[in-house]
Amino acid sequence: MRELQPINTPHKPADRYDVAILGSGMAGGMLGAVLARNGVNVLLLDAGTHPRFAVGESTIPYTSGMTRLIAERYNVPELKPLSSFKGIQQHVSPSCGRKQNFGFVYHREGEAQDPQQINQLVVPSVLRTETHLFRQDIDSYLFHVAVKYGAHPRLNTRIADIEIDPDSGAVLRTDRGEEFRASYVIDGSGFRSPLAEKLELRETPTRARTNTRCLFTHMVGVTPFDDAPAAKNHDQPNPWHNGTLHHVFDGGWLWVIPFDNHPGAISELCSVGLTLDPRVFPKGDGTPQEEFDAFLARFPEIAHQFKNAKAVRPWVSTGRLQYSAKQVVGERFCLTSHAAGFIDALYSRGLTNTLELVNTLGWRLIAASRDGDWSYDRFAFIEPLQQGLFDFHDDLVYSSFVGFRDYELWNAVNRTWMLGTMLGNVMLEDAYYRYVKSGDESVFLDLEKSDQPGSPFPVSQGFNELGVRTRELCRSVEQGAAAPGDAARQILELIGNADFIAPAFRLGERDTRCFNMTPMKMAKNAIWCRREAPPQIGPRMIRASKGLVRMRFRE
Repeated sequence: MRELQPINTPHKPADRYDVAILGSGMAGGMLGAVLARNGVNVLLLDAGTHPRFAVGESTIPYTSGMTRLIAERYNVPELKPLSSFKGIQQHVSPSCGRKQNFGFVYHREGEAQDPQQINQLVVPSVLRTETHLFRQDIDSYLFHVAVKYGAHPRLNTRIADIEIDPDSGAVLRTDRGEEFRASYVIDGSGFRSPLAEKLELRETPTRARTNTRCLFTHMVGVTPFDDAPAAKNHDQPNPWHNGTLHHVFDGGWLWVIPFDNHPGAISELCSVGLTLDPRVFPKGDGTPQEEFDAFLARFPEIAHQFKNAKAVRPWVSTGRLQYSAKQVVGERFCLTSHAAGFIDALYSRGLTNTLELVNTLGWRLIAASRDGDWSYDRFAFIEPLQQGLFDFHDDLVYSSFVGFRDYELWNAVNRTWMLGTMLGNVMLEDAYYRYVKSGDESVFLDLEKSDQPGSPFPVSQGFNELGVRTRELCRSVEQGAAAPGDAARQILELIGNADFIAPAFRLGERDTRCFNMTPMKMAKNAIWCRREAPPQIGPRMIRASKGLVRMRFRE
């Protein structure tokens, strides 16, 4: 798409739009910018306004890499600053935080925290630094970019009814009696999706194995956990406060996402969220603050972080988080992001899945606006992709919650997440490297030719079998048919014998609790890629590494 030039559509009402997008959050704003930049007549609708509070604040390398890829592929330069902490600080918002690691501290109620029961994955600073997104600034920025390129904004506009004709498109009616017509509808509005309700697309009950609820807010006065007595004997490679910290325990996890963790920070905020299995922690009648305080009383070593903390906005307390759709693509419509389904904030995959859909939908909608072919067949791939993303995340979170019962099992399951995060980024950076060199769109189209849609590393049968095997072992533990330690040993053995990761990383060894991709490890990985790695893996890793190094030098 790089040959296309900016198209500035007059900001006036139209009788008919090519695409109507419901929801102007991160998904709707970015997709609206991509489409409008490439000449699509877009209506961007939202029941609310900007700026507004939102969670989904922690990026992972795949999120940032996909943002950069979308900026390049669709010729939207304003998106590129969002692909790095430095770019965001300089061009988008100074209120965001820095993310240099994913940290996990394991706790048992009534026991002192064992300093050997920690896990951390460090984002290699020689290649990139991730971000804690202050979402109200990010979402507003994307919305404004979309409007700048010609998307027609309608905020404070609630859709009350939608009628879809497979031959002509959709009629959208607001609760004030207005009507809008569009050839195609993208619904990224969330759980109360007008399309999901109208067409009865919700899967009831959800197929998700994960079962969690959550309470969350923004706070000030949160103490870095590095200063807590429980952390004084920790040997993790990077300070906890420099990244996203997860306190994990039987039945749940607590996120701590600081926005004040870098020199020159102007924000004093910290995002805090407590996610619980309601079967272990039933929801009571108290307020969310009372429930949070009661939880801290049970885990005093976690409580040290919050001795001076105060919520600066009302708590949000949810029921069960998980929901799904039995169908996400139909004639003239597609559900995306949180309209399609949701698992849990664990591992920050919500934004990743969102951007995956923006990239995959973008070229299809642009092409349809030009040739008039809005048929189901053109968009059919989105169905297995989005359902696959949902199922992969569900397997990972379900296995993790079972793992939270016992540190040895959690220590093993955590490696499967590490592998998916690292290898998924390899796939993405390899594609980006080849596209930048060739300008050939087929690089991305080839990625869609997969029998494992939704997998971060579909080219490796061994990787995908690892995820299924881990889920089944955890299911056996949950049912009492296997001991946690036995399941942990089997998972680590599978990783130790894997052909998709360099043995020098030692991820199959029990004591590799923390992983930092040092220059020495990068060098050993390069040797392995050239000499021992399977042919579908080694070249991809080499090209991905070259691309990341070149990107860093350019920055």
